[in-house]
Amino acid sequence: MAGAISSLGIGSGVLTQDLLDKMRKAEEASRLTPVKLEIANQKDMQSEFDVIDAKMTNLKDAINELRSATLFDGRKATVTGTSVTVTADANSDVQDFSIDVTQLATKQVEQSGSFSAKTDTIASAAGSVNLNIDGKDFTINYDANTTLEDFKKAINDVAGAEVDATIVQVSSGDFRLFISSVNTGSTQDITITDNSGNLNDTKLTDDMTAVQTGQDAQFTFNGQTVTRSSNEVTDLITGYDITLKETGKSDVKVEQDRDAIMKKIDSFIEHYNAAVDELQSATNPSTDSKERGIFSTESTMRNLLSDLQDVIGSVGGGVGNLYEYGFDLDKNGNLSIDKSVLESKLDENPANVEAFFSGGDFTKSDGTVVTLEGAFGEMATQVETYTKTSGMLDQLSDEFSQRLRDLEDREQSITDSLDSRYEIMRKQFEAYDLMINRLKTASNTFIQMVNSQNASKS
Repeated sequence: MAGAISSLGIGSGVLTQDLLDKMRKAEEASRLTPVKLEIANQKDMQSEFDVIDAKMTNLKDAINELRSATLFDGRKATVTGTSVTVTADANSDVQDFSIDVTQLATKQVEQSGSFSAKTDTIASAAGSVNLNIDGKDFTINYDANTTLEDFKKAINDVAGAEVDATIVQVSSGDFRLFISSVNTGSTQDITITDNSGNLNDTKLTDDMTAVQTGQDAQFTFNGQTVTRSSNEVTDLITGYDITLKETGKSDVKVEQDRDAIMKKIDSFIEHYNAAVDELQSATNPSTDSKERGIFSTESTMRNLLSDLQDVIGSVGGGVGNLYEYGFDLDKNGNLSIDKSVLESKLDENPANVEAFFSGGDFTKSDGTVVTLEGAFGEMATQVETYTKTSGMLDQLSDEFSQRLRDLEDREQSITDSLDSRYEIMRKQFEAYDLMINRLKTASNTFIQMVNSQNASKS
């Protein structure tokens, strides 16, 4: 307690510090404690609000994934056989086809004559050679000190974009330079010509021999013969990347990637149920205080729960509802989906499912076409009234923050008032205690005088 004096009450034995403390404690219980409890409750509400707000953000993101038209653009390629691998870009053609690989594309690989060591010098004087591959010429310089290792490095430095040079020890005392084309195909012939005539011998020119000949890939696409210079085929069908792996036949099925669709639907259901469960707990109106939710009387939260439960059956643009596509709510308000129902809808009319979910032209059973916002577009609009910036949840959060500030200001005001009040009372107690002490001293002096006179008379 500010200004407290531990000797207070010595004079009177009545106006003590302990008495002041008890008086303040009683007044705090009636004036300050209720405010502190309100502050604690407000902080609990803010914490619960933050949980709900995060779950609603997750739900909003999951809804936006389903309202996106690109959801239905994903493709999945299934290959039966081992001769090819296939990937398909979003929105590429859906079809079945077969590929029969009869020949893989290969690189051109040339081998030099034999050297006794990779440190052998290759020339008697300075000069250069011309390396030609696929019609491109590269000048490789050398001098009298150039070794086979130096020559290999020079080739890689100058022509590394087109060839790879390496030295291989074939056997003891037998080192050879291997030059292979970076690319595959029948146009990758490699030749080396001595421009200066200063090479020691023809091991790097005339003695170069092909250990593998570059050739084109050959395959049939649905029976049509196709030739490509590479095993990576990206120009056969727009959006398809086909890699030839080995000879043989493979059957390929490119279809809508429904696994990706179902994964995003599962995410939506997970986040919807998480938000609804949290709101149900927070708004529980139970008479049992242990079960009653902290927002049991908060209208915004109760309305949010009601709107989430109603939205499943209300969206659909008048041409249907989510229940018809396999969605269902159980008695506890939890959402689930029968994916076989949705699969049937996708098999029957994938364009209509896309329009119903994400918006677009929907063809009705009578042949008329209506343009829809999309069930999840409608749902996003409703949810965003709560989750958008300055939406209902932001407004509620502002209210909570203001309430907390007001309560904390009130707490401080009461504390300051009590501090001031009991500081004044402490000073009054000190003055009264001093007066009582003086009176007591005077009384004791008078008694001693009387006793002294009585003693002298006797």
